[in-house]
Amino acid sequence: MPRFGILTSGGDCPGLNAVIRSAHIRVDREYGGTLVGFRNGWRGVLDDDAVEITEEITHGIAGMGGTILGTSRTNPAEGTGALGRVRRTLEDNALDGLIAVGGEGSLSAAHALRGAGVKVVGVPKTIDNDLNGTDYSFGFDTAVQIATDAMDRLLTTGASHARCMIAEVMGRNSGWIALHAGIATGAHAVLIPEHPVSVDQIVEWVESARNRGQAPLVVVAEGFPLEGDGIFHPRGTEASGRPRLGGIGERLAPLLEKRTGIETRATTLGHIQRGGTPTAYDRVLGARFGAAAVDAAVAGEWGKMVALSGERIVTADLSEAIGSIKRISAERYDRAAVCFG
Repeated sequence: MPRFGILTSGGDCPGLNAVIRSAHIRVDREYGGTLVGFRNGWRGVLDDDAVEITEEITHGIAGMGGTILGTSRTNPAEGTGALGRVRRTLEDNALDGLIAVGGEGSLSAAHALRGAGVKVVGVPKTIDNDLNGTDYSFGFDTAVQIATDAMDRLLTTGASHARCMIAEVMGRNSGWIALHAGIATGAHAVLIPEHPVSVDQIVEWVESARNRGQAPLVVVAEGFPLEGDGIFHPRGTEASGRPRLGGIGERLAPLLEKRTGIETRATTLGHIQRGGTPTAYDRVLGARFGAAAVDAAVAGEWGKMVALSGERIVTADLSEAIGSIKRISAERYDRAAVCFG
């Protein structure tokens, strides 16, 4: 009977609990095996902090946000003796392999461990939808819906006061959340890292909306490089050394107000995009990924990750998900930009 470990690593994401529940059901009911959860991501693997996943633990969790196992940004491929600790944990728990649920950083660690002989299958997770190798990752749909709901509210309060409203969304170096939520709300400008535009262009879009009697809505991704300033990250860096993004909306607001004469307010949506109840789509996709990951592990498809291709769940090499992010094409952005202003 198979016995697998599972962990959730990196930033939390709506749909993680659906993955855990589905993986448990698959390994238990289909294969008569056991699923062991590691607390706090890869840190739990290094510290052998484990709990057996049971029916009681997973009851009713599919619609819960966050992750019942907890998470961290620990990298198991770094540090003296880390690889030995991972191997020892797998041996001590009699595991046939690991299912690692994470984003680009977590899956990079999984790929490195596989190169060192550790048996691991990946599950792609990120609200940013920036992972290559899969059409969509769970968590993205929820983040877009949360952002869309917030922007709908900003539109009404902006119209009441004839203000320009700026909504800053997450996404790091990709603009998927910004573009999808911006299109959904009919935003007058969407600013994304992949295709920077000048302040003059933003002003033109804002004034065009104002001249038609509308209160402008500007959507900006947190990694948008403002002309002359580059990527704005006044909060310094994270422990990993990456810039701690956030604040571009507040930086942009006074510039637009000065140039256009329109009272301008910025709202940073921040971590509310990652919390709370996952949408039905993300619950279903997470469940499909969880079951497919167990199937891949049983089949010995180590070094693979489950992925969405059209409507099918397939497997792809972990190497496809790492090293670069999935970017929005110029054609896709240009088609959306026709509606700006």
